[in-house]
Amino acid sequence: MNDKISIDIGKAIEAQTLPLINALPQAKLVLAYSGGVDSECLAYGLSQFSQQYPHISCLLVHVHHGLSDNADVWANHCISQAQKYQLPIQVERVRLQKAPRQSLEAVARDARYGVFKKYLNKGDVLLTAHHQDDQLETLLLALKRGQGPKGLASMGVIQAFNLHSWIVRPLLDFTRQDIEAFAQQKQLCHIEDESNKDVQFDRNFLRLEIIPLLKKRWPSITATASRSAKLCAEQQEVIEHEVGNRLPLWLDTSTRFELPAFKLVELSSQTAQWQALLFRGYTHYLGFNAPSQSQLEQVLHQLINAADDAKVDVNCGDYAIKRFNGKAFLVPQINKHEVLNLLSADDSGDDNLATQIELLFTGDTQQLDVALGNTRYLLKIAKEGIRLKLASSANVTIAYGAKGSIRCQPHFRDKGRELKKLWQELSVPYWQRSKIPLVFYNDTLVAAVGFWVDKRFLAEENELGIYLLA
Repeated sequence: MNDKISIDIGKAIEAQTLPLINALPQAKLVLAYSGGVDSECLAYGLSQFSQQYPHISCLLVHVHHGLSDNADVWANHCISQAQKYQLPIQVERVRLQKAPRQSLEAVARDARYGVFKKYLNKGDVLLTAHHQDDQLETLLLALKRGQGPKGLASMGVIQAFNLHSWIVRPLLDFTRQDIEAFAQQKQLCHIEDESNKDVQFDRNFLRLEIIPLLKKRWPSITATASRSAKLCAEQQEVIEHEVGNRLPLWLDTSTRFELPAFKLVELSSQTAQWQALLFRGYTHYLGFNAPSQSQLEQVLHQLINAADDAKVDVNCGDYAIKRFNGKAFLVPQINKHEVLNLLSADDSGDDNLATQIELLFTGDTQQLDVALGNTRYLLKIAKEGIRLKLASSANVTIAYGAKGSIRCQPHFRDKGRELKKLWQELSVPYWQRSKIPLVFYNDTLVAAVGFWVDKRFLAEENELGIYLLA
């Protein structure tokens, strides 16, 4: 083995990162540094790069999982090596919590990437030491999970990451054998994670038992599998480009709630393949993982075939898909429903939210910026606009949710109507209704914050009142 590999690693970092860094000069390179042989070689290459480009900030980040008795030794090794490489390093400890039916590999990976995101600003580049053999493992795992072109595309050399940064894999064209030979040639000291021998983990099972058999039969399989992954990536890029062109026609961004909705009108006229592609594109557009294939089939069947007034609610893990008024909504899951009941007559202390709201509604405070439920509101005393009368001697209650049979008369209606009918009239989805603060004077509903003031409780011309609609 000659110095060609060393030069290639340095050139790979240079060729793959400089165009990204030059686009935003203050951007930095962050290396996911485990101390294993792969990341050790990449750290060595990064040190060479850093000497050639001293104006570019570089950082090593080591994640201490605490899973091994040797974890402290590994962290110390990484700190020591970073000093030799003359590169700054951050060691981050994480605490892993595995849920039932959750892979420890996946939990540890999510924890690592959660740490890396902390150090990535706009335009920054995350370097990982994935190589050609890792690509084969990823491809086989995608096949095992029944994934489509996106999964089979596996890992790209350069990919967008975390919306505003990049992930670059400079070693992706090298085999494990290349990297181990390079480490030996350069006499690089690296750690050996004993968990890498545990075949209960899928990657280790593939690496230790399956891939050696495949290589024995087909010695070039890592290269050919990598080529297949690149071809899948090219096909996926074409698909995503076309989905990106079509998707805006299916988005409803006029909703006053936090996320755009997906229009269902005419969706049934699309082929099953395009229905799935468009809806996957919608979830990715909102920054969420798409449902599994079985979930997606269930979601589309219910969204398209449900009666107009039927409630569709499909749980997809960290979000739910709901249907309302001919549109689908992606609703992030909330751990528990917040109910705020602010009975403030006898409360004391300026820092107490109930007291502050009581002071506002009686006119003793002029303005209040407050979080009510999941939304922040600026409630203020004003002499113009649609305003609620001050409470005077009434007991003020702010509550979430009320009986649909309660009648009220919003300022924009000539006649009163039941609360349930008003929500329908205003196209407020049923799952959002319990998140809207309702203002009661004694037992009378007088306003829905952000929506209306009851006509009977409007402040008169030039009279001070509370502006609740903005």
